[in-house]
Amino acid sequence: MQSTKLVSNILDIGEMLLVSGAEVSRVEDTMIRLGTSYGFKKVDVFTITSTIILTIHLPNDEIITQTRRIKKYNTNFEKVEYLNQLSRDICSKKVNISKVEKEIRNIDKTKNYPKVLHLFSYIAISFAFSVFFGGIFSDAVASGITGSILFILLELLNKVNMNNIVISLLSSTLTALSAVTLSNIGIGSNIDKIIIGNIMLLIPGIPLTNSLRDLINGDIISGLLGLLESLLKAAAVALGFSLILIPMGG
Repeated sequence: MQSTKLVSNILDIGEMLLVSGAEVSRVEDTMIRLGTSYGFKKVDVFTITSTIILTIHLPNDEIITQTRRIKKYNTNFEKVEYLNQLSRDICSKKVNISKVEKEIRNIDKTKNYPKVLHLFSYIAISFAFSVFFGGIFSDAVASGITGSILFILLELLNKVNMNNIVISLLSSTLTALSAVTLSNIGIGSNIDKIIIGNIMLLIPGIPLTNSLRDLINGDIISGLLGLLESLLKAAAVALGFSLILIPMGG
């Protein structure tokens, strides 16, 4: 019973790492180190972007396997840092099960940055990229407004159980429509300069980077899956903007 709880706790840590933005190699290495620190005879971990399979071999030759299905991601590097520290503590001090469970619950309750700060960052990033790529002040203002609209749309769409690629398509389409509308009413004059900041917000940078790191580390399957998902999201973003801009001759 205790070994089953330990396996479940190790899976909890691995799942939280993966969901929070850690690369597959980090997840697998952490879980193997945790299992070894608790005296398991052998630890086998298989991780891809949507599934974690953990098998441990006990000293008495009993084998326990548990699987965890990953459906949603929510990047939070603060959680990754806390989980890394917890893993180090477990490996060096062999923390007891009850304390590990308590720490996992506390880390899971870690709140992300306030939504107001997220909204401000969307506006600031959109504004800055519009200026960086040659937009005038009114273009940057329009880009900041569409950035705020994009944030609200993503918040609403993420509450619906919808595929991430579809979310990328819908958010880019509605953002492009907002940019065109603002331009038509006189806020901003260069639509391409307005939407460039919003495009940068929708590019799946972290999944793409992690997939390349996984490929370099030899995790071919997870790397290819992450790369394919990133490319599909990027294609959905491009398609969403194209659906509005091409009929206009943009």
